[in-house]
Amino acid sequence: MNIKSLIFCALDTNDLNRAKELAHIIGPVTGALKLGMEFVNNFGPQGIEAVREACPEAALFIDLKFHDIPNTVAGAVTAMSKRFQPAYLNVHAAGGLDMMQAARAACNPKTKLLAVTILTSLSHDDIRAVGYEGTAVADSVARLALLTQEAGLDGVVCSAHEIELLRGVCNPDFELMVPGIRPAGADSGDQKRIMPPNQALSLGATHLVIGRPITSAPDPAKAAQEILDNIAT
Repeated sequence: MNIKSLIFCALDTNDLNRAKELAHIIGPVTGALKLGMEFVNNFGPQGIEAVREACPEAALFIDLKFHDIPNTVAGAVTAMSKRFQPAYLNVHAAGGLDMMQAARAACNPKTKLLAVTILTSLSHDDIRAVGYEGTAVADSVARLALLTQEAGLDGVVCSAHEIELLRGVCNPDFELMVPGIRPAGADSGDQKRIMPPNQALSLGATHLVIGRPITSAPDPAKAAQEILDNIAT
């Protein structure tokens, strides 16, 4: 595993100059950056290009969680993957098999396509409230991950608390991109199902998404390097 592209640092900010600054100083350390809906809705494709120019060597995860009818999602995936050729792009597994297969067929082969299972910001009570009644959260995650695998996608975005489960039911090369990662002592923020980096990796995470513990630190590059150093030991 390449330690330098293990952590995708989330640059979700409404300040484009700050995003470019963070990309410039963090990108060379982690080798990977993530841009989500807050950023893209603020700055659009030009914002993505600006971040890429600030650190062209960094792998990019464009995290927009597409979820719509198959044809619409296929068009969105084509546009994003063709224009930017990110390392990773994602859709919602809840969109169903046909939607994910359409997305897979539309995706640039240079881009790996992931599906979101259950958002890490949702607690067990939240998940039941949105309609996952009568089944355990883990069962829902496993079912969505297996559907994603059937659709031919490269992996899923999942909570750290489902890593071990998914390693037991999915193929060994199925990728697990794991947000909700918090180093020891970091504020959990709005993430409810969290885990330290080393524990998530030991269970089988492929990549980690870490945002505020790095971007809000007094020295973001140093914070990122300390996390990587801790992982490597």
